[in-house]
Amino acid sequence: MKRRLPPLNALRAFEAAARLGRMTAAADELAVTPGAISRQVRQLEIGVGTQLFEGPKNSPKLTPAGMALLRPLTAALDQIEAAVRGISISDSDSGILDVSCFNTFTVKWLLPRLHRFNAVYPDIEIRVSTSDRAPDIHRERYDLIVTVEDEAKAGHVVAVPLFPELLGPVLAPSLATRAKLRQPNDLAGKPLLHTRTRRNAWQMWCAAARCDIPILAGSEFDHMYFALEAAVGGLGICIAPWHVVAEDVRAGRLLAPFGFRESGYHYVAMRRRQANKKLDRFCEWLQAQAKEMPRPQRVPSRTGERSA
Repeated sequence: MKRRLPPLNALRAFEAAARLGRMTAAADELAVTPGAISRQVRQLEIGVGTQLFEGPKNSPKLTPAGMALLRPLTAALDQIEAAVRGISISDSDSGILDVSCFNTFTVKWLLPRLHRFNAVYPDIEIRVSTSDRAPDIHRERYDLIVTVEDEAKAGHVVAVPLFPELLGPVLAPSLATRAKLRQPNDLAGKPLLHTRTRRNAWQMWCAAARCDIPILAGSEFDHMYFALEAAVGGLGICIAPWHVVAEDVRAGRLLAPFGFRESGYHYVAMRRRQANKKLDRFCEWLQAQAKEMPRPQRVPSRTGERSA
């Protein structure tokens, strides 16, 4: 029997728009214009004879028919993609790897090192995307996601360990001269910087350092690298992971008066289990870079304890 299916482009446009919640986001994902997405969705609605979206164009909502179509359609497209991946040349030594990392991890840790990988494997292109939070590798189109998950969530995903996160307060030398920080409790009343994506960072460090100070509301930034730039500029004290401030501390742009302590988070690379030589090479390189990363110097505390 002949299949009676709507055009695949129309199905892809609807699925992306419905999953992402905006026509513009679907256009970005499929590398077309928002107008093209709208036309494809309208073509699909005409083909199936029912409305799939309702409401204003800038904030469309799924109709009951649209909601009924979305889940099985997403599952079908995921299955098609998995089947194509399974017979593709992904197990070759060359080509593209799609990698997703946190914004600050990408800017401060991965990109400054990536030229080393390119020098050894010039035929492998690492295509990096950034995000405030780790995407779901089961739904997104990535070969590898760097996140803080402790273990794989499903049998077809492998968690490659990288390093534990070490947190510590950092500030500019000019501010350190005025702040006179001799012990962690001296942070009370000082200008503390906050990050929207890690609002619990100060609390985590205080718990690890057994420091009991009020975490007062202060300047908050959308991304940690903005807060770090503010710290370098002397605007306040930032709580930050060692792996993103290591170069600033070693260069003297920032001081870490109380060292760094384990936060309980552990960075891992979540990768697909299927055979992929390019991915094997990149994971091995990531682990080597993590192993070679310098450790912070220990800073003696007033009680004689040595912090991590």
